Amino acid sequence: FKDPNVEQFVERFETESREVFALRNEIVAACELKPGETIADIGAGTGLFTRLFAKEVGTDGLVIAVDIAQKFLDHIDSTCREDKIGNVETRLCTADSVELQPESIDVAFICDTYHHFEFPIKTMTSLYKALRPGGRVIIIDFRRIPGVSTEWTMGHVRAGQEVFESEIVESGFQKQSERADLLEENYFVVFTRSGKGGLSELQYPIIAGYGGAAKVAD
Repeated sequence: FKDPNVEQFVERFETESREVFALRNEIVAACELKPGETIADIGAGTGLFTRLFAKEVGTDGLVIAVDIAQKFLDHIDSTCREDKIGNVETRLCTADSVELQPESIDVAFICDTYHHFEFPIKTMTSLYKALRPGGRVIIIDFRRIPGVSTEWTMGHVRAGQEVFESEIVESGFQKQSERADLLEENYFVVFTRSGKGGLSELQYPIIAGYGGAAKVAD
């Protein structure tokens, strides 16, 4: 994902056979964004949701497209110029941080990307710091259910919803709501910044396997 063939990913991501693309408008509506808000699209990829969010938050709002691949960000910059979208910024993240300023965003959106995080606790803690008090994190990811999910999903996605939710809560968030009726292949869960703070650096190693960096792309 650090050196993607962008054209191939556009064909792969922006197709009606992909559930989150087919239901993109319903997903955006479910995010309940308000004009003037700042939302970070974490693992923005081809910018599908970045461009849709730009319309929702309006000219007084801001969308920050965050990705680990500069080629994706260049593509987003280019398509936004073509579409005359002026309220989008791009941000190259590092392996262990979303690279956002403290308390700079109202909402973070992570769609089919969380399962790529190699060390989710540290990544989510950096995101916790970037959210304003009361800020929300919207997670969409694949349902991974043995005997139900596809072979591809079982091999590609490292864990199920329960594990991912426990990691996010461990990072200082609390689960607010879930839209069980919205998607079939994916789940849609909203977390809030709890106010108790993320984990300190000294606490990371306690959580085996989840103490360091993260890939942020898809």
